[in-house]
Amino acid sequence: MIHFPKTLDEAAGLSGSVRAGGTDLQERRHLGLDTASLVELRDVPGMDGIELDETHLHVGAGFTVHGLSADQRVIDGFPGLAAAAGGLATPQIRHRATVGGCILQEVRCWYYRHPDLVCLKKGGATCLARQGDHHFHSCFQLGPCVAPHPSTLALALLAYDAQCELDDGTLLDMPTLLGDGTDPRRTHALPSGRLLKAVHVPLGEVGERAAYGRAISRARAEWPLVEVIARLWVDERKGTVTAARVAMGGVANRPLDLPAVAEALVGQEPTDEVLAAAAAKAADGAEPLPGTAYKVGLIPGAVRDILTRARDANLDQQPADDGSGAATPHGLPRPPGGG
Repeated sequence: MIHFPKTLDEAAGLSGSVRAGGTDLQERRHLGLDTASLVELRDVPGMDGIELDETHLHVGAGFTVHGLSADQRVIDGFPGLAAAAGGLATPQIRHRATVGGCILQEVRCWYYRHPDLVCLKKGGATCLARQGDHHFHSCFQLGPCVAPHPSTLALALLAYDAQCELDDGTLLDMPTLLGDGTDPRRTHALPSGRLLKAVHVPLGEVGERAAYGRAISRARAEWPLVEVIARLWVDERKGTVTAARVAMGGVANRPLDLPAVAEALVGQEPTDEVLAAAAAKAADGAEPLPGTAYKVGLIPGAVRDILTRARDANLDQQPADDGSGAATPHGLPRPPGGG
């Protein structure tokens, strides 16, 4: 059965799986992983807009990922967010996928997605990836499930201190919405019966330099092995970093904030040596599985590369994403797929 609610309140009162863009949900239904009734949000007004005021960027949960990557206000004021939105998935998916759906999507673990297997996330007794093929899984262990978190957009919004507004007006910051990863059956902590209505991103300080990028496998390029977003502010007179924010995905069942990396940059001139020393701290605390130890080796280089791109970013000469897939909103080669 498909329900077509006309208001957000009506949608929240219905039981079933919520569909907006459907880029993840439709695949899970095709695999038989979701058989519930559908709550189709296409007729619910007010969820697909974007506004910028004096303090925040306000993005409806139904706004498309492409729209987020291509909006000039996002490119100018939130360059790392625009780069991440423009660097995930494919042009076709970005034009269809919604901000809310991207944040709340399910993991791409092949054990979870297999219709005939019952892993820990589906109510089974064990995480099948731990003793099976986990080559693309986590190298940081936050809980018993080692499937890496699938959302590039969640990573970017974490780095931008975004708050998510629910249908009842509750505001949750990204760590609260995502949860701590200890519950293997939940990829996010959205309360039962609640809907994600909008995302609010606070304005940062003027002069932000930012970059996003990912290390990928050519065989499975749609999903990152390691992905990184970096935000830097540099005192042009002194030549030193005054503030920094660095976050990493693809390596744990939740996006990881990297405060130690940021702290190593503040007060320093962002030379290649300083960036490399800070990036080396990104792998601290890793607990790889036998098949994911290689990711620990990838992390310092990936973080160093994105820090370098952020340091060298020229925000006045970055073209907007036209949806062609040729370049990111920051003029960098577009990494393929995922997230």
